[in-house]
Amino acid sequence: MRQSFTEWTKSGAPWVWLNAGAVAICLIMVVGLLSLIAVRGLGHFWPADIVQGNYNENNNTIRLTGERVQVVSVPADQLRDSGVKVPEGVEEMQRTLLKIGNRDHGGTDFIWVLDAFMKGEQKPEMLFAAERREWGNFYGYLRGIKEDGKIVSSYDGYEKSAEYMEVWNDFQARIDRATLIRDQIEDIEKGRIGSINYELERLRLKERSLQLKEVTDQSRYQEIDNRRAELDADYESLQGELLALYTAANRDSITAEISNGKIVEFKMASVVRAFLPNDMGIGGKILHYFQKVWEFMSTDPREANTEGGIFPAIFGTVMMVIIMSVIVTPFGVVAAVYLREYAKQGFVTRVIRIAVNNLAGVPSIVYGVFGLGFFVYFLGGHIDDAFFPEAKPAPTFGTPGLMWASITLALLTVPVVIVATEEGLTRIPRAVREGSLALGATKFETLIKIVIPMASPAIMTGVILAIARAAGEVAPLMLVGVVKLAPSLPLDFNYPFLHLDQKFMHLGFHIYDVGFQSPNVEAARPLVYATAFLLVAVIALLNLSAIQIRNHLREKFKALEM
Repeated sequence: MRQSFTEWTKSGAPWVWLNAGAVAICLIMVVGLLSLIAVRGLGHFWPADIVQGNYNENNNTIRLTGERVQVVSVPADQLRDSGVKVPEGVEEMQRTLLKIGNRDHGGTDFIWVLDAFMKGEQKPEMLFAAERREWGNFYGYLRGIKEDGKIVSSYDGYEKSAEYMEVWNDFQARIDRATLIRDQIEDIEKGRIGSINYELERLRLKERSLQLKEVTDQSRYQEIDNRRAELDADYESLQGELLALYTAANRDSITAEISNGKIVEFKMASVVRAFLPNDMGIGGKILHYFQKVWEFMSTDPREANTEGGIFPAIFGTVMMVIIMSVIVTPFGVVAAVYLREYAKQGFVTRVIRIAVNNLAGVPSIVYGVFGLGFFVYFLGGHIDDAFFPEAKPAPTFGTPGLMWASITLALLTVPVVIVATEEGLTRIPRAVREGSLALGATKFETLIKIVIPMASPAIMTGVILAIARAAGEVAPLMLVGVVKLAPSLPLDFNYPFLHLDQKFMHLGFHIYDVGFQSPNVEAARPLVYATAFLLVAVIALLNLSAIQIRNHLREKFKALEM
């Protein structure tokens, strides 16, 4: 029998289909957004071909060399208003954003060109791209290699040949040599000299502490002086090694021809890598792509965060989330257990629950202001007075750092853990508690051994929600510990190994800094997408780890719930 429209509506089927459609649309939007971020971000690492041509606009011809970055259509009227001579009958023209590099010689990395005015476009195999530690990318023709100021090999042609490949292979070998020396320099500067400076500072604070305590035993001062003398000797020895390494690193340089025909020279030590994108096959480009992606995830940033990697930001984000989870979980569980199991269920308890729920809606920047005023200035200042008087007036914990950022975000997310834990405690049958008590267990033993373990999946759900919110927060972190660039990680081999007072980098703040504070907006744009995609991936990985733990606990205690 055919069902009428009224009966079909009353059955609730339309609302089921409407809900399913809404969920499907949300999933499509999320997948589409992530796909857009991934394409625009991860596509940045693909080695694009270098084009060369003569650009003639308003009777002014220049030779341009660079990578095509973006193509847009521009109305002809808009171009005419800006003084461009557009042929009659043309309604719109294509405009290309060209990454021309060589910022130290031309003053800019990018330039907009109209495709119709670009003549004689070609992709010479000999055009090379060099990623540099400063001044961004370099594009040009390799002309010669110098060692101690003397030319050791050169090539003047524009066609690929065996002679040119010999010069190119020599170039690559010298880049590898310079990179190896650079790694040794960084190991000495950041590792060995960094450890010496850290220990010297600890000796200074120890000596200052003895002075404040008015210790007169000269043997203790002598021990400090002896150790300081040993460290100074080690420092002088390392300085000699550094001088020799810097001299060796600056031995080689190259000469190259840029787009205007000028021959320029720069040090080999400034080159991170050099490659011939127009001469690379698909296999070579894929290998180059994955090398760039790995560099992005495993190295430090450079060039005002618009080049290099973001490993310190990844490390800082994960470290902060882990410390925050360790802090928020016990506090949230204890508060939920007290409200559910011990507190008298009356007006006061209802008010507390309402307050906890309302805390989840407080803007995050308010938590940042509270963390700065209470945790940093009040608690941190008093900790410095009590435990670190020798370091004053320089603050130790009386300044934003990793610990205060983690505690501030723990305070921000504790309502989520409390609510989720209470829900889990509510679902545990009363008979389980009564059975435990009937067997002679105390209420505390029942909670610790029966109730809380059974509620652990709900606790993990709260932790998952807390991680998802905390990992993406930026506003409070700007006040309580995050910085644009941290010279060292908060976890290292210097005692006490984990430096909770140290400032750190964060992926969310890195996105804000690169996207809105970068002096080179066009160069920074793809890194914003790539970092955003990586932030989503880090949050997803943290959540999946917590979900795996929750599922394990749910399976473990499923028999008790039945």
